[in-house]
Amino acid sequence: MDVRALFGLSIIMSFGAFGLVTGLYVWPALRALAVESALLPLVTANTFRFVGLSFLVPGVVSPSLPSGFANPAAYGDLVAAVLAMIAALGLSMRASWALPAVWFFNVWGAADLLNAIYQGMIRQRIGPGSLGAAFFIPTVIVPPLLIIHGLIFLILLRPAR
Repeated sequence: MDVRALFGLSIIMSFGAFGLVTGLYVWPALRALAVESALLPLVTANTFRFVGLSFLVPGVVSPSLPSGFANPAAYGDLVAAVLAMIAALGLSMRASWALPAVWFFNVWGAADLLNAIYQGMIRQRIGPGSLGAAFFIPTVIVPPLLIIHGLIFLILLRPAR
């Protein structure tokens, strides 16, 4: 099978697997919770976005990985991780600024992922081999993060009970 087809299949399978977990376990548990309580685990999951810094580590990625993709993806993820930490702290303290912080984080984080997808697949046309060991980021980590961002928007936009 072609490498690009394997890459695409991995991404589709990741969306499917995490979509199944979300539908069976995550969403049923979250929809019964208050907004802040439902948002906290979703936001906290994004505190691990620092993993995107691996796009800058020689030996983890191929030297052929364009810096025009690697730098914004890595630092965008780092900013998203810091924003998620701030938002999670606000949610855990029930601070008055918590929901605006979640909005700011979620808009940034979703835009960062969508920009990285656009840069990698359309603008830079990165081959999966350029990702090296970081191949797992777009195939295993990004699809669940996009689903999580969707859930956060859903929770933020649902009518108050």
